[in-house]
Amino acid sequence: MADQEPEQSQAAAADNATAPAADPGGMEETAPSLEEQLRLAEQKAQENLESWLRAKAETENLRKRAQIDIASAHKYGVENLAEALLPVRDSLEAALAIENISLEGLKSGVELTLRQLTAVFEKAGLREINPANEKFDPHRHQAMTVVAHAGEPNQVVEVMQKGYLLHERVVRPALVTVSKAEDA
Repeated sequence: MADQEPEQSQAAAADNATAPAADPGGMEETAPSLEEQLRLAEQKAQENLESWLRAKAETENLRKRAQIDIASAHKYGVENLAEALLPVRDSLEAALAIENISLEGLKSGVELTLRQLTAVFEKAGLREINPANEKFDPHRHQAMTVVAHAGEPNQVVEVMQKGYLLHERVVRPALVTVSKAEDA
């Protein structure tokens, strides 16, 4: 039996000599795994790059569309107001086209046209500022003159021209005369 042991160890040594040397750290087994991980990471990076490029292009397209929409809104924002004003213009042209018009007919036509215009203003959110006998408000009124008045000082005593608000923003301030205390 002792003779058989050296033969087995020689056979094992011969097998070890023909087989590649074993990697003590096990790197040979992990090398294909690292290459696979690298390939997968590169593939994922490429997918992420493509996704990012698509998102960037979509964002750029959205930005361009928004700019076009804003430009159109500025350009055509008064379209509804223009459409509402056309009947008012038609009424004025119809009044001018009449050859022999009476004063009463002209007055009633102008009143009708003013009602049409007032309806257009209301629909557009345009309201008049007529501050007669109100306290002077420099944000809504423009004082043209100041006069001594028996009443309370800093009151609007006369409206020279009505002002207008678009919703809550002053489009045109009312031109007014403001009172001051009478000198004793």
